[in-house]
Parts: sequence; C-alpha cells; structure tokens
Amino acid sequence: MTFAVCVTFQINPEYWDAFLDLMRENAAASLKLEAGCLQFDVCTDASLPYEVFLYEIYKSSEAFEAHLNSEHFRDFDVNVTKMIKDKQVKTYTMVN
Repeated sequence: MTFAVCVTFQINPEYWDAFLDLMRENAAASLKLEAGCLQFDVCTDASLPYEVFLYEIYKSSEAFEAHLNSEHFRDFDVNVTKMIKDKQVKTYTMVN
C-alpha cells in the first residue's frame, strides 16, 4: 500500500544554501538508489523564509523504513542536524 511522508523543516538562516544542496542530493539519491521511493519533492515558498517542505511517496511503510536506514539518508541526517531549527514529520497511508 502506498505510503506518503510529509516533512516540514525550519532551517537556521546561515545554513539555508548548504541545507538545500544536501537535501537535493538526498532526494536524488533516494530516487536513484531506492526501488521503493516513487516520488521525492523538495519544495519552498518565498512567503515562508527558511522553510522547506518535503513530499515523499514510497511503495510501502517498509520502503520508507529502508530509506531511513539507507547510507545516503544516514549521512544526510548527520550532516544537517545543526542546520535544523525545527522538524515535523507526518505519514499517511493511501485510502483505496
């Protein structure tokens, strides 16, 4: 069953560009290396400075768990910890 993940980050302003570079790399690696990652959108809104919104679709909750355990995600997570002011994660399962 399809599994959606929505993440909202508040980024410390001095890390904005560095965070976006690392996030783009993480998204690209997820799509390229993870068969269970179907979509990974990185979004911003000019009216919400230093906020990043992710919309991710996985084949299943297990595919999302595999993402969290992937080497590229673990590296990303370690590298961005100090850049993040706040992070909110919500997950959803598709209703058929």
